[in-house]
Order: sequence, then C-alpha cells, then structure tokens
Amino acid sequence: MGQWAGYLQLILEGALVTIKLTLLGSVLALIMAFIAGLGRISRFWAVRALATAYIEFFRGTSIFVQLFWAYFVLPLFGFSLTPLQAGILALGLNVGAYGAEVVRGAIKSIGKEQYEACIALNFNRWQSLRHIILPQAFVLMLPTFGNNAIELLKASAVVSLISLSDMTFQAQVVRAQTGSTLMPFLTILVLYFLMSSVISYSIRGLERYLTRGLDGVRS
Repeated sequence: MGQWAGYLQLILEGALVTIKLTLLGSVLALIMAFIAGLGRISRFWAVRALATAYIEFFRGTSIFVQLFWAYFVLPLFGFSLTPLQAGILALGLNVGAYGAEVVRGAIKSIGKEQYEACIALNFNRWQSLRHIILPQAFVLMLPTFGNNAIELLKASAVVSLISLSDMTFQAQVVRAQTGSTLMPFLTILVLYFLMSSVISYSIRGLERYLTRGLDGVRS
C-alpha cells in the first residue's frame, strides 16, 4: 500500500505540471484568440491576411508537429525552449487559432442595432468595441472558450512525447515500474475528468455572473 502511495504522489506531481500547462496555455490561447479574431475583422487587408494565415496554419497542421517544431526545430534558429515552454507555446498557439474564429463569430453575431447605438453615441470604432460590442460578445464566447480550454487540457498529454513529466508521462513511468496498466491510467482518467469539470463549472459560473451584469445594465 505504501508503494502505491508513492506512485500516486508521482502522478499528482505530474498533475501539477498538467495544471500549469493548462492555465498558462489557456492564457496564451486567449490572447492569441483576441489578437487574431480582431485581426480577422480589421479594415486593413494586411492585418486580415496575417490573422487568416495564422488561423489556417495552426488549425491545418498537427499539434504533434507543432510541438516538435517548438522543442526540436526552433533551437536551430537560436530559440531554445524548455519542455514546459515548448508545451505552452504549442498548445496556446494551436487552441488560440480555434478561439480566434469564436471571437470573430461572436462579434459578428451582435445585432445591427447595437452598432447603430454606437453611432448615435458618437463612439469611434475602438470605443464601440470596448464599451458596447465586446462586453456582449464575450458572454457569447464563454461556452466555446470553456470547450477550448478542456480540449487544451486533454491535448496537454502530447507533451509526454518531449519527456515533460505531466500526468500522462508519470502514469507511463508507474506502468513501467509496476507492470500495472489499470491503476495508473484509471487514476489519470479520473484526474482529467475532475480538472475538466472544474473548468466547465467555472465557465458556467462566470457566464451567469456576466449575464446578470449585462441584464442589470440593460434594465
């Protein structure tokens, strides 16, 4: 029993790495989603082209290849990254490309009357986005952002391929040392489910809070 407690501790240490990957990767993904999403609706052709190129490239290529590029290829150009940094970069850029279309779609879904109200208030384009459009659009983005965060959490298992000691890597270590497949992989199965549930409930709570705030402003 004491032996299994030690192996459980090993997996929990990997869980901390997975949590760090998920949190920091999600922050990067959120930043990239807004940069590229807003870029897609820019009035400038060059900005739209750059945003589209980023989105199509990272959605159209494998996360495995992107991770290997971040960790093995970038050092050839003088950019050496730790396994954790490479994982955060690859996951954040990949999921951010999907999030960019969420941002664009949510902004485009805001009713025409809202834009007309901005004109009536004599707001410029940035003021309209900041004060009227984005607060409403952000609430619409949240459910899909939550899904993207969960997808990022599950995709974080790929970092075990570059020997980063996340949950999946540690489960493989335990399996190699004990010969048991059921216990380590059942453990991380439950941990992944618990983590995704925390993300899901957090997003729902934030969505309800922001919706009440918007309803209060409208009333």
